[in-house]
Amino acid sequence: MFAIDSKGMIHAGPLPKQYGADFLVLREGDGVYLKDAAGKSYLDFGSGIAVNALGHGREDLARVAADQMRRLVHSSNLYVTEPALELAAKLLRSGPFGAVHFGNSGTEANEAALKYARLYAHRTRGEGCFKLLSFSHAFHGRTLGALSVTPNPAYRTPFEPLLPGTETLPYNDEAALEKTLDRSFAGIIVETLQGEGGLKAMTPSFAAALNRLCRAHDIILIADEVQTGLGRTGAVYSSFALGLEPDIITLAKPLAGGLPLSATLIPGKINDLLKTGDHGSTFGGGPVTTAVASHLWDIITDGEFLAEVRRKGEVLARALGGLAETHSSGPLRVGEVRGRGMLRGLEILAPEDRTPGVMKAILAAAQERGLLLLRSGTNVVRIAPPLVIGDGDLLTGVGILGEALGEVFTGEL
Repeated sequence: MFAIDSKGMIHAGPLPKQYGADFLVLREGDGVYLKDAAGKSYLDFGSGIAVNALGHGREDLARVAADQMRRLVHSSNLYVTEPALELAAKLLRSGPFGAVHFGNSGTEANEAALKYARLYAHRTRGEGCFKLLSFSHAFHGRTLGALSVTPNPAYRTPFEPLLPGTETLPYNDEAALEKTLDRSFAGIIVETLQGEGGLKAMTPSFAAALNRLCRAHDIILIADEVQTGLGRTGAVYSSFALGLEPDIITLAKPLAGGLPLSATLIPGKINDLLKTGDHGSTFGGGPVTTAVASHLWDIITDGEFLAEVRRKGEVLARALGGLAETHSSGPLRVGEVRGRGMLRGLEILAPEDRTPGVMKAILAAAQERGLLLLRSGTNVVRIAPPLVIGDGDLLTGVGILGEALGEVFTGEL
């Protein structure tokens, strides 16, 4: 058996070392708070990496899941169920899509999107049109295909060689895009807000360039909305709000309220080329996950709900701006406030050799005070609380973060 210490931690447990050695053991959640195995409470500013959009302990989600489990838990992709059909219909009404492929995770959604892009190019233009393009600091997943368009050496190097025919360009560089693209490219995958890449945001002019060049060369444009989709930035789709016109949108994290489900939304021109057996997923689109997702979809896509997310996003941004003003000078200081809606980041400026230790100390100091945070890139504190959080808890969390910054910046750790 494993041993949990008095601080709710387990050390050198049964999980692979890839996750680290020391873990906080969480036992339950209620709303925007979590409780560890020792009974300590934490304000959740991470949402399970932007997954728990509606918070924890939701009776309505539990009821939908339990009711469906009593009827049917699994059927495979040899059949279809009513919850899957209902959710698919709602997703297709959200944009110019012809079909939806259900999977289990964001990386699977992106794998499917890359396959669809290559299939479309192969069946419309023939061999030789297979290149895939991604951008600096992107993150699209850890399976071999998705990893091939994730240009981070720390993730890639131990698993090379990866998928051939992949290229990377600087993010938001329109001139490089114009110079590089031609009909040898099958697809481009891009985030409008780089969740793992320091929360860098796509510019409207870069979105317009992507739209124009992809249409000119008949390249499939894939918007990775695994982290930004479904209300996180205050819109159903961050890409649409920015003016990006993707052929494919990939969704996952919040889609089923904490259960594993992803969706790859494809246009009719791709769906018309598919043949039986071209792709599949045993567990994707199961009746329980799609029933929960359909219920969540109705909540999150409501106009008033999204307006509240945008309003609270501005409350959060202003509060973080206050921290930036307070900590604007010194060898350790705050730089930019980044992000949109309820996906925000606080840039931490420190000497390069000290940055890893400073970031680790900030997150640890916040956790000690009862606040769970995320990291983005090498030096950005990422904040992604449940979308249902209230103003009071938002400001409480920012206050705790401020205390943690003060402790670390003054060298008390």
